[in-house]
Amino acid sequence: MGIADRRQREKEQRRTEIIDAAERLFFSRSYEDVAMEDIAREVELNKATIYLYFKNKETLFATIVLRGVRILAEKYTACMEKQAPGMLKVVQMGQAYYRFSQEYPDYLRLIHFYGSERFSRENPYAAEIGKGYGTCRRILADAIREGIDDGTIRADLDPFLTSMYLMISFMGILSLENRWKLVIEAEGFSYEQFASEFFRFIIPAISTGEGACDVDVEDLELSGRSLTGPFAPEKEKKQQS
Repeated sequence: MGIADRRQREKEQRRTEIIDAAERLFFSRSYEDVAMEDIAREVELNKATIYLYFKNKETLFATIVLRGVRILAEKYTACMEKQAPGMLKVVQMGQAYYRFSQEYPDYLRLIHFYGSERFSRENPYAAEIGKGYGTCRRILADAIREGIDDGTIRADLDPFLTSMYLMISFMGILSLENRWKLVIEAEGFSYEQFASEFFRFIIPAISTGEGACDVDVEDLELSGRSLTGPFAPEKEKKQQS
């Protein structure tokens, strides 16, 4: 390995170390409570060195948000690659978003915070973050198109609009303020029950009657259970019963 290659590798390693240090701080504190000085101390570098890699705190914060968005996109891609009817893929993507919120709650918190108006759209990572979320929505729209083609999703629905409705719904449910969770709990329901009921609501709204899929909402993975309900045409269900 030449000197130039070694220096480039060391530079990339240092950049990763800075991001990792900043991630630990942003995960444990609010955005306002983290300063570039704190990140420099965490990674044991001079603050001036941090600025050689990142223009400001906002840019560094955005790199961490981008990590989370890419993880979510990977989960959506894995759902899309499965051999299953389109409707089932849509449900599994909703489940994937929920699992992401449980496995990576700090990434989800940062993603939602980044969506506030306080951040500049001129951030060099803003386009990449938007592209990542756009990838998730496009994958969801592709699953909806597959569902329309295989007869498990209504043909009169627009894939783009439906994917937008679903993505916004997923984000809204998973970023629910604590005061609303308390309202739900006061009525005797857990937050997990509230989240799982979304599928009971949305499946009849977008699935077809003829050739529709049979999804047992009680078996959704939202509470650590498996989605075991088979997809079967409505006619076959009636004949069996």
